[in-house]
Amino acid sequence: MRLTSLAALLVLGVAAATLPACASNDPAPGVAQPSASQPDTSGLVTGDQDVASGRDGLGGPGASASPKPTAPAAGKALAAGNPNGNATVPAEARAVDTSKPTRTIGTGTPASCTSAAVVKAVAAGGVITFDCGPAPVTIKMAATAKVRNANGPKVVLDGGGRVTLSGQGQRRILYMNTCDSAQGWTTSHCQNQDHPQLTVQNLTFAGGNSTGGNSTGDKAEGGGGGAIFVRGGRLKVVNSRFVDNRCDRTGPDLGGAAIRVLSQYDNKPVYVVSSTFGGGSCSNGGALSSIGVSWVVLNSLLRDNKAIGNGANPAKSGTPGGGSGGAIYCDGNEFTVRIAGTIIENNKANEGGGAVFFVSNNRTGTMKIENSTLRRNPSGKFETRGYPGIFFLGARNPTLTNAKLT
Repeated sequence: MRLTSLAALLVLGVAAATLPACASNDPAPGVAQPSASQPDTSGLVTGDQDVASGRDGLGGPGASASPKPTAPAAGKALAAGNPNGNATVPAEARAVDTSKPTRTIGTGTPASCTSAAVVKAVAAGGVITFDCGPAPVTIKMAATAKVRNANGPKVVLDGGGRVTLSGQGQRRILYMNTCDSAQGWTTSHCQNQDHPQLTVQNLTFAGGNSTGGNSTGDKAEGGGGGAIFVRGGRLKVVNSRFVDNRCDRTGPDLGGAAIRVLSQYDNKPVYVVSSTFGGGSCSNGGALSSIGVSWVVLNSLLRDNKAIGNGANPAKSGTPGGGSGGAIYCDGNEFTVRIAGTIIENNKANEGGGAVFFVSNNRTGTMKIENSTLRRNPSGKFETRGYPGIFFLGARNPTLTNAKLT
């Protein structure tokens, strides 16, 4: 992806005049609207097509008006997010009521909670809980759990605050892609459909790794997403932790050691609520990465993540590219980012945006930072003057409300 003009860098007062930055002349995912008679299959291998009618999106008709979160067992509460964050969480961003699950993984013992059981449950869809006994348990994933696009519209994975899904440093943990023919096409416009609606809550994702060769599909759509990869539908993350996840070390535009998202229904945001991201490492986006996707990050903590690529985007001659967005990397056209009640600290980018890298190619994107602290997020080579830890190209400078950037 290429920056359409470097002149804007000078206007924004970027520290170095020779900075390459990420941008694109391609349409953002989620824009295409092919005819009903022909599925949008750009870049896909032809396969069987499952046709389903449109379904209600998150917060749409039929959704619960007041979702009821599932509480972890006493004394076993998952420590996630910023405990001092006080941003208001809208109804559609809250945890899903899982008191009446569709299916349960496990029969009351740790041994009954297996990788195969997780893979089977995620493929079947619905509201999924765990019964692995009273103590915390780590499930070592021997394969990536993949969402089947016809099995929903809601897919909820709730660990009850006691479950860790581990990629063992070898594979991606969770995968959803509405445009992957292997998971079934369910509409004629896979880039912009409201289902499946994937929610992960009260879970820990550790040791996810999408660096290639270790799991089927980890190079889909260009790679990235060490723990979770999503294209299409909707994604929500509530009260969850992401620890020591990885994706490719180099590459000008791939990223998301924890989460990579490409397109969401009608450009509705990915909600990340009361969650923690730490120890992530990738070419770009040591925690979160996206193209053409809006984010709302509430009452969360992003700490000690790294963008370790080099050469930025487009890649400088003789380099593999990457190295931007120590914690968050966002590229595309029209999208927004809102960060509220959140701490972003001690992240690092080899190139630009030690905390956040944000490039809106058509300069329509906006970013708001409210009641949040961004501190000690070094940018190795460039950032926007007056916004420590941030590289920003958009409609206007980021809006700061009671925000501390140091």
